[in-house]
Amino acid sequence: MTDQHAELDAALERVVEAARAHLAAVKAAQGRIDDDDVWQAYVAFNNASYEYDERLLDEFGEVTPWDVEVIDPEEADARLGVGLGGVDGTEPTDPHPQVLSVRQRRDYRVPSVAALIRVAEAARRAGAPDEDVSEPIEGVGEAVLELLQVGDGSLGALDIPELEPLDGVVMVSEVGAPLDLESFDDDDSAGPFQPGSGDRLVGRLDEHPFLPSAEDAEDERIG
Repeated sequence: MTDQHAELDAALERVVEAARAHLAAVKAAQGRIDDDDVWQAYVAFNNASYEYDERLLDEFGEVTPWDVEVIDPEEADARLGVGLGGVDGTEPTDPHPQVLSVRQRRDYRVPSVAALIRVAEAARRAGAPDEDVSEPIEGVGEAVLELLQVGDGSLGALDIPELEPLDGVVMVSEVGAPLDLESFDDDDSAGPFQPGSGDRLVGRLDEHPFLPSAEDAEDERIG
């Protein structure tokens, strides 16, 4: 075995070791996003793969299935925000002086009250199989609230055929203080959304749902 072959074998061993270290870091992170150890292991794995690929190409004219480029750890850290509230967990050095507030309204038409209530009751049973859910849902408002609760508050839970979306609006504002829910009564529907005197509206996005035309609906029925 030539010294050049020995270097190639050693490069391959570094790839295997880096792959194992990366897998160990991923397991230890247990799904944490932007884990520093995972990132460092990834960079080492990437660069070891790049080195082996280059040596294999130089010696035999062969390539690996990995299409990678060498990563400069310091440059990548700066680009991804490490040290500025990035994956190393440090606090940002330039915090925004205000709070960002996102307010959204979306309206729906209910084609069938009975169908909506049936879907909400089914979602409630599926979300709490071990609880007593025999109490009926009364009205479309309770049905929608039940769907939101089962969906952890996400409006995506309302993307169902039993609700026909109408126009909506999203507003992004800079506000002086975060929302204090304790300062509003439970039945106060306007207070939490009322802009303060020092709030600044950054922008408003109007939502217009796509509704097929009569011709499109006829074509779909015929097709």
